[in-house]
Amino acid sequence: MPTTPNVSLRVITFTPPVQNKQPAVVFVAGWVSLIKGWKEVLREMTKDFKIYYIETREKISSKVKGKVAYSVEASGKDIVYLIDYYRLKSQEYLLFGSSLGATTIIDCYRFLSHKPRCLILIGPNAVFRVPKGWLAFIKVFYPPLYFSFRPVVKWYLKTFRLDVQSDYEQYEKYCDALDAGDPWKLKKAVLTLCKYEIWDLLPDIKVPTLIVGASKDKLHEPENLKRIVSLLPSVSYIDLETNKRTHSIEVVGEMRQYLDKLVQK
Repeated sequence: MPTTPNVSLRVITFTPPVQNKQPAVVFVAGWVSLIKGWKEVLREMTKDFKIYYIETREKISSKVKGKVAYSVEASGKDIVYLIDYYRLKSQEYLLFGSSLGATTIIDCYRFLSHKPRCLILIGPNAVFRVPKGWLAFIKVFYPPLYFSFRPVVKWYLKTFRLDVQSDYEQYEKYCDALDAGDPWKLKKAVLTLCKYEIWDLLPDIKVPTLIVGASKDKLHEPENLKRIVSLLPSVSYIDLETNKRTHSIEVVGEMRQYLDKLVQK
């Protein structure tokens, strides 16, 4: 789907077997995430919900011409464009996202002409920490060398950023994503993301929001997640402890319960 003259995104639509009155789900996965990491969630969710699964512009599936931005705001405006294209009306859809996808949802909320029924956000990033030494290296890094450097990135994640004892599957998913990444897009995205913070946008999110945390997932900084929750005006929070659980059918059950509570209010 073209979202600008220079960017086209892959969008996959899943339709439930029986039409119902449930809101549509605009699904925005995390940074360079692969759809297979959401297999369980998508299978369960599609039993009840129509899903628009959007692969954002930093992913290898996007088609890009010339010089384009890889900022959170640019990706967010892609989401806004697609919501308008599919004619999703206020209260008739929800936004579901994880990690950078959840951050992109928060960023794009201000640009939406038709507001969603709610947001369901798994481990949104408030900031993107890149060690200064790494940042200096990335600035001069020649992307075709990425494939020889990739094992070092995996080692860094395994050794310093992920709790592989609690959730080894998270490490495997990140390795798969790194293997499938486009080094040219990744370099441009990292250099943009390292300057980003979300704090000022949070008080303006007026729709009900469910934050799903994973307290053992140190990569998504649980302390920052607590601050995000404190700044959102209408928020509920649940802790599923591990990345594995937040990518399981359990999170769909939590989503159904949350929507039921909104109807009862």
